[in-house]
Amino acid sequence: MFPSVVVLGDGTLLAVYRVASGKDTPDETIEMRRSRDCGRTWSGPEQPFGPDSSIRCCYVTPLGDRRLLAVAMWIDRRSFPGQPLFNPETEGCLPAAIVVSGSDDSGQSWTPFRRLSIPEELGPPSLTDAAVPVGAGRLAISIETNKPYLDTGVWRQRVVHVHSSDGGATWGTPVTVSEDTTRRIFYWDQRVVATPDGRLASFSWTYDREARTYLEVHRRLSEDEGASWSSPEALGFSDQPGHPAVLEDGRTVLPWVDRFGSNSLKARIAQAIDRPFEPATEIVLYQGSADRHDGANLLSEMSLWTFGLPHATALPSGEVLITYYAGSPSCMDVRFELIGVTP
Repeated sequence: MFPSVVVLGDGTLLAVYRVASGKDTPDETIEMRRSRDCGRTWSGPEQPFGPDSSIRCCYVTPLGDRRLLAVAMWIDRRSFPGQPLFNPETEGCLPAAIVVSGSDDSGQSWTPFRRLSIPEELGPPSLTDAAVPVGAGRLAISIETNKPYLDTGVWRQRVVHVHSSDGGATWGTPVTVSEDTTRRIFYWDQRVVATPDGRLASFSWTYDREARTYLEVHRRLSEDEGASWSSPEALGFSDQPGHPAVLEDGRTVLPWVDRFGSNSLKARIAQAIDRPFEPATEIVLYQGSADRHDGANLLSEMSLWTFGLPHATALPSGEVLITYYAGSPSCMDVRFELIGVTP
């Protein structure tokens, strides 16, 4: 699960994903594979952080030359042994931490993980994307808030960004970038991307807690390196966005999971980051089975889903590689689609 691909300085593709015996098991760790032919063939797996590391997900950002920054979400499985990630009674999350590691040799070796200091009031943090360059040598990490595991109070869901001006060595105080203070609308799985003209865009999986339904994907834009953001804009399709690919000319490929409509994984193309994702550009990447879930049980249903988490990467060839996980409840794997984008 949690697949992503980045392009290294020499054109090599680095794929990063989670492996375990189940979707929510303590033996989880991170594997990496490499491709030198634009994703057509891949090397054998590497486990750079060791087996059973309790790393839920990990995303890598190239920083120039051979330098890489890995950002990961570590789960404390010892505090509540044998319990699921999300408490089905309280919606609380197991204790977690955001950790970072660096590499100076294109990921052949990594420094020990360093833990980000997250205020206790934010609860266990969730990670949904890689660190993104936001201009002037700064990086931002998008983090979601959760409730502690046994907390029966109201979930104050929000998204915060933490910033670094020294290549990820130190990180600043979290800044709230997305929140509905009425606690009705949740903005989950925020994917953040930078465009060639210096703008930032975020895409969110939007949930109406009162109506108990998933809404359309919402987009927000920033023209000042994330200091301020536009109001959420519904894009006309539901429900869970993946990480988009932005081509050199600004065209944007956005994959998403339409789990509660067609039960499929799709993608659309916009001519620019602020333009519509026209229905005429839509392609179906994966079609799920007839078995569906209504979303009423919120977080507990996630353990039943058998495909999702698409991630799009613009390749040097001009193509776009979209990775995702799919399979059966007992065995899932990472799959990919290599698509051409016609001007």
